[in-house]
Amino acid sequence: MRASLLGGPFTFPGTDLTVRRMGFGAMQLAGPGVWGPPADPQSAETVLREALEAGVNHIDTSDFYGPHITNQIIRKALHPYREGLVIVTKLGARRPPDKSWQRANSPEELTAGVHDNLRNLGLDALDIVNYRVVGSGHGTEEGSIAEQVTALAELQQRGLIRHIGLSNVTATQIAQAQAITDIVCVQNLYNLVHRQDDLLIDDLARQGIAYVPFFPLGGFTPLQSSTLTDVAQGASTTPMQVALAWLRQRSSNILLIPGTSSLAHLRENLAAADLTLSAHALLDLDRMA
Repeated sequence: MRASLLGGPFTFPGTDLTVRRMGFGAMQLAGPGVWGPPADPQSAETVLREALEAGVNHIDTSDFYGPHITNQIIRKALHPYREGLVIVTKLGARRPPDKSWQRANSPEELTAGVHDNLRNLGLDALDIVNYRVVGSGHGTEEGSIAEQVTALAELQQRGLIRHIGLSNVTATQIAQAQAITDIVCVQNLYNLVHRQDDLLIDDLARQGIAYVPFFPLGGFTPLQSSTLTDVAQGASTTPMQVALAWLRQRSSNILLIPGTSSLAHLRENLAAADLTLSAHALLDLDRMA
């Protein structure tokens, strides 16, 4: 696959960081339940190396994946990092021994999280850090994030973070954060059947801010639909490729980070960057919401 494809370039606003719109999400490189090491660490490293050889230069990760495991795999597979690779990580959660997902959003916890990411990735500064609002589920919940964003802005002033993003947030929270510092990306739940952020995506596009959907293929419950299957058959492709192509065509500020620990799935995902859906197919898919 030519590196010039992969959805074309996107530059995060106010930065010199330009990525191809088809990236890679590293969460699935950890073991089952995003806990502990994978059964085959060498295979995970191979997936990462092949992604970069195919032209991927945007990796999404977090030190609470594993915990620590995913970042350690990234470092082992790719360090020293090639020029132009943008690694985006996130803070706001922790994984206690019971394998649950708990909030870790005090200034002290956020600072510790930055140092964990720096250490396990082998970096002196993090390209982009998303503050992930951890609520009762994957959906957003209103509430002030001023304390957390201020803490990240202070870490940015210290040179430990270059740029700041947000995850699992509302429009109100984004506006609150923007009153404190520049926001370069927003990462929320969004896919063919979860469309609550339609207006938000359009607003961010007008500002040139990246929108990065997590669970673009449905996450722990993969997307299933007769419409999706029919469109895929008509395009001689797979349902998952159709779901990714729809996202890419939805808006030019959408960056994709499908994750996998399988080489076959990696190749399937990356091939979706070359798929252009017809106007009729897009109309059918839009009706799934």
